[in-house]
Amino acid sequence: MATYAVHAAHFVLPGRLTGEGYLTITDGRFGSFSTEKPDCEIVDYAGAYVGAGLVDTHIHGFHNHATTDIDPAGINDASVALAQRGTTAWLPTTFTDSVENIGNQCEVIADAVDERDDDFVGARIPGIYLEGPFFTEKHKGAQNPKYLVPPSYDDFAEWQRRARGLIRKSALAPEYPEAPEYISRLAAEGVVTALGHTDATYDESIAAVDAGATVFVHTYNGMRGLHQREPGVLGCAMTTDETYAELICDGHHVQPASCAALVRAKGWEHVVLITDCLACGGMPEGNYMSGGLPVVMKDDLCYLADMSSIAGSVLTLAKGVKNMVDWGIVTPEQAIRMGSEIAARSAGVDDVCGSMLPGRNADFNVYAADMSLTATYVGGELVPVA
Repeated sequence: MATYAVHAAHFVLPGRLTGEGYLTITDGRFGSFSTEKPDCEIVDYAGAYVGAGLVDTHIHGFHNHATTDIDPAGINDASVALAQRGTTAWLPTTFTDSVENIGNQCEVIADAVDERDDDFVGARIPGIYLEGPFFTEKHKGAQNPKYLVPPSYDDFAEWQRRARGLIRKSALAPEYPEAPEYISRLAAEGVVTALGHTDATYDESIAAVDAGATVFVHTYNGMRGLHQREPGVLGCAMTTDETYAELICDGHHVQPASCAALVRAKGWEHVVLITDCLACGGMPEGNYMSGGLPVVMKDDLCYLADMSSIAGSVLTLAKGVKNMVDWGIVTPEQAIRMGSEIAARSAGVDDVCGSMLPGRNADFNVYAADMSLTATYVGGELVPVA
């Protein structure tokens, strides 16, 4: 692959936001940044922002393919569709299910990764995220209550074996007595634990953080809220400086003012933009299945079939980045980092994605001045934007 250079108004590099310049790409990998025009082909995006490809660390599927489908070809088709919308890496996210089914899902996701050849141009899979089954009933949301169980390291170890070491993140409710030991054992192995779908008190939540938990699952949603005499899980998320708070930034799950409150309380450097997107993302409105439960996609949102609860979003991460800027909550640079660099760091995959570092795969996005997604590149190759 020949060397070329991208010209743009701003580059969101790991250490700073630059002004106008040129970023070289050689053999599908990032080269150096310079303000001087290099002697090679120039791909011009005058006036644009260029940032690392987006990393969705909480997403259940896309383009009518779910992580629960036991279909490696479907996982890879979803990866292509995600790349066409600006997401260049994702952590396929499981649901609460039987121990055996979760193991099957982990194995198939690993198979999907192994089946890719050098010519595959789609979102990369640096890890798997287990959302459940270690949750409690009160804030179960769209998680299937039939399979809710206490944390079990033995179950995790079997899933990790079948995933061939690909699991990077696991969620649980911290009020279980088994939670601190589970968290500490995973932390010792470099696996991130996240707190969610929980009615835990502040004290139970802070005990989990003390044991090594570092992420809060779709903050505000599926958790005990903030009260002046019982700060709860939300209070713990807002007051623990070195943890990360996931945020579904579609304007439905969390209103913009609440998004702003979280960012101001925690600092944008510790807020992770996610989609929590279901398999029906990228599809027309209608009836679908999600995590074994029937759901209805309507008005840019997904509900349980009886409309009793939101089941998940159909958001794309690029749209979420734009929303955070349009709502006046963060700058374009901050929003791009929250969806790429910060996201990757929160899930422990920042060694392979989330930043435009020399020598890394040239996965990046181009945004217009209004933060609309203009172009996406995976391994230096242009992906048609859907």
